Amino acid sequence: MPAATTAESSDQLLARILASLDDDKAEDIVTIDLRGRSAMADHMVIASGRSSRQVASIAQKLVDRLKTECGRSARIEGKDTGDWVLIDTDDVIVHVFRPEVREFYQLEKMWMPADALATLRGGAAPDAQPLTQ
Repeated sequence: MPAATTAESSDQLLARILASLDDDKAEDIVTIDLRGRSAMADHMVIASGRSSRQVASIAQKLVDRLKTECGRSARIEGKDTGDWVLIDTDDVIVHVFRPEVREFYQLEKMWMPADALATLRGGAAPDAQPLTQ
């Protein structure tokens, strides 16, 4: 498959994921462009839910929508506890956290360039885009 088609499909998948997270009232949604930085995926999405129940629900609804709308099976880990749920769609990795767990692990610090992380707190960054609700 040509690279442009792969990029288009990962961007389209990212858009569907972001729409699903927004529909289910996920909070503090951040996208990180991993292209050229990691072979594991093109994008990473980090979001929060207010409770374990909401985190698990957001994750399950996302997996269900991807299956229904895209015919794509996603792997899911951590849904039973609802503290940190990882959804692996191959092209996009999604992490949904309870706020306390997200603060503890601070994945944004691990994956975002230092200048992007600094601007995330005060404005838009080139490869990390916080979504306003």
